[in-house]
Amino acid sequence: MAKKISVGIADMKIARQEGELITYALGSCIGIAFYDPMIKLGGLLHIMLPEKSATDSNVLKYADSGIRETLRKLYAFGATKGRLVVKIAGGAKMFEMKGPGGLGNIGERNAQNVKRILMMEGLRVSAEDTGANYARTMSLDVATGQVCVRTAGKPERKL
Repeated sequence: MAKKISVGIADMKIARQEGELITYALGSCIGIAFYDPMIKLGGLLHIMLPEKSATDSNVLKYADSGIRETLRKLYAFGATKGRLVVKIAGGAKMFEMKGPGGLGNIGERNAQNVKRILMMEGLRVSAEDTGANYARTMSLDVATGQVCVRTAGKPERKL
């Protein structure tokens, strides 16, 4: 059985050849799986918010800075942009916001910003499981590139 490597909230991990990268509790957060099948290099990023605030030093918490930092590391380990397969999950609407000045649907904003940043980086999302109103667990099998999304009370989904 492959070693499980847990990716926390506002965190990112990279593995090569073997292992399962897994992140839990993707509510409004987005999990972004990156995979280079030629060299069996995978990365999994768990972002919380669409854009980095100037005062926070955790670049992995945000879609814009987190994606760029993950790509920088993957390229340093030998990944090639043209081979990268990208899949995303999460972006749920977990809470109903009422009244003016609310954050709105942060999950939807996260998903839109992740796709926009990936497009700016020259990457496209090949599969996704986003939206709705439930949390997800996302895993990437680094040996095969298979991404699975699990949700309580629903069948496992392969992306």
